[in-house]
Amino acid sequence: FEFIDLDDFDANSLEFLENSCNKCEITLQWVQRLVVEAHNAGVVKIAPPLLTRVFNQLGNGIVLLHNAQKLNDFPMPFPLSQIIIFMLVLHWLLTAFVTATAVGNSVWAAFISFVVVFGFWGVHYIGLELEQPFGDD
Repeated sequence: FEFIDLDDFDANSLEFLENSCNKCEITLQWVQRLVVEAHNAGVVKIAPPLLTRVFNQLGNGIVLLHNAQKLNDFPMPFPLSQIIIFMLVLHWLLTAFVTATAVGNSVWAAFISFVVVFGFWGVHYIGLELEQPFGDD
C-alpha cells in the first residue's frame, strides 16, 4: 500500500496548514476532495450509496471532535466540583461508620468500606481526567 507522507504535499499547503487554527477541518476537506477526485477519475469505483456513507462517517468524526472540544472549552463549575468533593468526604466518613455497625467482622467492614469509597473516588478522578481531554492547554 502507498502511504501519504509530508513529501507528497507542496510547501504552500503545509505552510497553510501549519498557520491555521482549524487543522482538523482543513485536513477533513482535503480528504473529502481527494475522495471525490479519486471517484471522478475512476481510481475508486464504488457505488454512490457507499460513497455517501464514507462522507457520513467523516462528518460524524468531525462532530465528535467538536463535542470533545466543547468539554475542554466549558469546564465544570467550581462550586459544583467543591460540593462533589464535600459529598465524597462525607460519604467516606459515613460509609466507615455504617459498615462498622452493619457488618459484624471488622476486617470485612474495613474491606467493604475501602472498596466502596475507592470506587467512588476513582470515578471522581476519572471524571477529572475526562474534563480536560486535551491536557491543561
